[in-house]
Amino acid sequence: MIVAMQENATEEQIDAVIDVMLESGVNVHRTTGAMQTILAAVGPTAGLDLSKFEVLPGVLHVHRISSPYKLAGRAFRPDGTVVAFPNGAAIGGGKVAMIGGPCSIENREQIFAIALAVKAAGGRFLRGGAFKPRSSPYSFQGLGIPGLELMREAADANGLATVSEVMEIAQIEPMLPYVDCFQVGARNMQNFNLLRELGQVRKPVLLKRGIAATIEELLLSSEYILSGGNYDVILCERGIRTYETATRNTMDISAIPVLKKLSHLPVVADPSHGTGRRDMVAPMAKAAVAAGADALLIEIHPNADKAVSDAAQTMYLEDFARLTGELRTIAQAVGRTL
Repeated sequence: MIVAMQENATEEQIDAVIDVMLESGVNVHRTTGAMQTILAAVGPTAGLDLSKFEVLPGVLHVHRISSPYKLAGRAFRPDGTVVAFPNGAAIGGGKVAMIGGPCSIENREQIFAIALAVKAAGGRFLRGGAFKPRSSPYSFQGLGIPGLELMREAADANGLATVSEVMEIAQIEPMLPYVDCFQVGARNMQNFNLLRELGQVRKPVLLKRGIAATIEELLLSSEYILSGGNYDVILCERGIRTYETATRNTMDISAIPVLKKLSHLPVVADPSHGTGRRDMVAPMAKAAVAAGADALLIEIHPNADKAVSDAAQTMYLEDFARLTGELRTIAQAVGRTL
């Protein structure tokens, strides 16, 4: 159930409505937009009499939410969510953000060279894997916390925010000093215990779509984080598994406008995992911006052919710089900036 308050509703009126909602046995999530405050009731709402809330002072209208995702739906924040970061960057709104970095943090020289290249290209986010969920147990598994320390140092030296994948609950607390945004990988999209714990953290979470997940399943997974009170959730389209074998995954560009219509959450596109092919990253990145993506997550490396993980889909630094310049033109054509 959504209770939309009048534009001029006072704090006393809002608090009074919240009290009535709590007395009715539901949990209340509040969001304040540019024009009005929205109160979302989550819980046993089916038996509630809407007229009970419609007559309360300051209430504009009340309606039930028919979709299974209550907090991720656009009705909760009609203006859309903009996720802000300590370095002044943001994901959501009118500007397309560039998130660049290696699949795996390998050493100091590598991550510092990449951070410098991201900054030079106009990017504001440095991504890097420290705990790597690899298909084979014999593949490189990441440097762990020492790798995050290197990434944090490189990011701070270049004014960048950091993004790194968390694989299990026990990793959350040790990662807190080093990451500005927790990434949840495709394999963990339905790791609901992990998602619940991230709902208690007050740092942004980038949630990747599972390899066989529907859009509704992605939004329901985001609901686990949102229901814990962490509203800084960013969705990521990173390709799904289909019958097609020409690319590593099938990049579902159509998911971007669908998610933007159904949800208020920002949407990131990951053309690196979406295709698994270096030569396909640039065209799919351009298509994603044209389709409405709020950010791009792109794997880059000074010596891409020799990257210890995902070399085939990793761009060289000079190609990343060229792509960023080309994307500015596309962003401008669709009313955005980069």
